[in-house]
Amino acid sequence: MRTPSTGREIIIEGDPDEVYVDRDTGEELDVVGMVLPLPPSKSKLPWAVENLRFCNWCDQLAQRDLNDCPTCGRRMAPLGAA
Repeated sequence: MRTPSTGREIIIEGDPDEVYVDRDTGEELDVVGMVLPLPPSKSKLPWAVENLRFCNWCDQLAQRDLNDCPTCGRRMAPLGAA
């Protein structure tokens, strides 16, 4: 969630029926993103663009620190390989 005037962001587990306000400004927070509910993963990286890559077998996204694709289970090509 983000405070409109300051741009400060926080990550919290939110309730759709709840209104959240910034503790410093008192402004209502805007929802700017949602975390996907995913099954347990061996990766320690968050699901963010800079931490993802495409599996060369099934073209699904996986975290960069995994060797095997969590979708198809096959070994992915090394990072930097074409």
